[in-house]
Amino acid sequence: MNGYLCLMNKNKQPVVIGICGGSGSGKTTLLRRVAEEFSHLNPALFTMDNYYHPIEQQQLDANGIVNFDLPTALNEAQLTADLKALVSGEPIEVKEYFFNTTPVKNVLLTIHPSEVVLVEGLFLYHYQEVFGLLDYSVFVDVEHAIQLDRRIYRDQDNRGYKRSDIIYQWDNHVMPCYESYIAPHVSKANFHFRNDHRAEADFTDLMNSLQNLLHAKQS
Repeated sequence: MNGYLCLMNKNKQPVVIGICGGSGSGKTTLLRRVAEEFSHLNPALFTMDNYYHPIEQQQLDANGIVNFDLPTALNEAQLTADLKALVSGEPIEVKEYFFNTTPVKNVLLTIHPSEVVLVEGLFLYHYQEVFGLLDYSVFVDVEHAIQLDRRIYRDQDNRGYKRSDIIYQWDNHVMPCYESYIAPHVSKANFHFRNDHRAEADFTDLMNSLQNLLHAKQS
């Protein structure tokens, strides 16, 4: 199947769908749900988190704390080159990134081309070349208080951060990032996914839109 998809995509451009939103908004969860709906097509999943520079290359804030919430925290050049290759029908290899782990524990992933490419990340709109590759984009919208609660839960359980460190990052890194690099681009989204009590209805509407987009591009 993968060989077929690779050959197919060299002759026909895939549908490229981007998912953006603030930290803790539910981007990754939505990515997985959409991927499951398109499972019969073996969608290619492209996550920007896999392109973080090593910690020693990250910028420090005024208090000497690493700021992972800047566009420069990621290797934009490599990220863009890999996404272009994937969209062009070429398989790519990327090292899966895990916070607070040594590089030897990271896993090398092979991402195969597909009729559907799902791209997820904070700087989906800020990286202009990435945005230019999209056929459709989704902005995941949720109250900031809910985002913070989710981030606290995730970073304490999965990344070993102290609550005080999480709050510091939220106030000094996460929210300034949102205001500078995410919020100004919200109007560019083709679909606003409200990740609250309206999420199921919005998901149904979103999938209808994506199915129509896929059918239109295949015809």
